[in-house]
Amino acid sequence: MKLLQAGPSPFVRKVLVTLHETGQDGDVEKVEVVASPMAPDPALIAANPVGKIPALVRADGPTLYDSRVICRFLDARAGAGLYPESRIWDTLTLEATGDGIMDAAVLIIYEERFRPREQVSMDWIEGQWGKVSRALDALNTRWMSHLAGRMDMGHISVACALGYLDFRHDARKWRVGREALAGWYDSFAKRESMVATDPTS
Repeated sequence: MKLLQAGPSPFVRKVLVTLHETGQDGDVEKVEVVASPMAPDPALIAANPVGKIPALVRADGPTLYDSRVICRFLDARAGAGLYPESRIWDTLTLEATGDGIMDAAVLIIYEERFRPREQVSMDWIEGQWGKVSRALDALNTRWMSHLAGRMDMGHISVACALGYLDFRHDARKWRVGREALAGWYDSFAKRESMVATDPTS
């Protein structure tokens, strides 16, 4: 299998962490591609018509894309139990919350990086950050009991989202007023899978 990836994408990191946690990291070749929204790599377009990363190219089936699809596949392949049926809806909702934070945080970077300076909308950027902030508040108040439990895909998604905020949006100081969530993340970030995929290392 080949994993098409680009730069410090939090969605790619989510897949990489899953590979480490399920003991499958050695089964996948990592291939760097260009994932610019303006001019994505032809190899990426061939694998994923939407032109987004990550994409998992398989020899025995169609290419899988979207981190949620890829992680669900990897979990099933390894029988790792990262999507436990006993709490599947909580796990999926928590995963979607982490992914939503990633999505909004990446869109802020795209707005700043790919639009001409005179066309950048600060209102739009703040609107995206509002999504991030509300999701962080929800995690800090409603989801700490879940995060304190056995690791599932929700934990991985949230951790990768918070790591991306540290990496790209450190000036926003997301930890302020969210001490419970910050403490959980500081502990989770020490896992071998997180250290091995840290975009700053």
